[in-house]
Amino acid sequence: MKTHPKKRIEIMVEAPLVARVLALLDEQNVSGYTVLPAIAGRGRSGSWHRDGLVGQAGAVVQIFCVVDDSRVDEVLEPLFKLVSRQIGIVCVSDVQVIRPDHF
Repeated sequence: MKTHPKKRIEIMVEAPLVARVLALLDEQNVSGYTVLPAIAGRGRSGSWHRDGLVGQAGAVVQIFCVVDDSRVDEVLEPLFKLVSRQIGIVCVSDVQVIRPDHF
């Protein structure tokens, strides 16, 4: 089966920031994205776990989208401005898709 190269952008942020990230993706005309809860992890500040949290404060989510390589910089620039002032990370990786017209 023929596959097509694209880029996957993954954004990990605290839940209260999700609406702003999604608004930025919408402004950049990203064709689609998915938001998932992060259950647990470990970072520079040590381990964390979602258990025991009340409300969204302190909860972390992952947002990912797939874009064409030519669009990566235009999507990342506003994301970096937002996430660089918050708790969060952004990763970009190579992926192969089977339906390139969706991205």
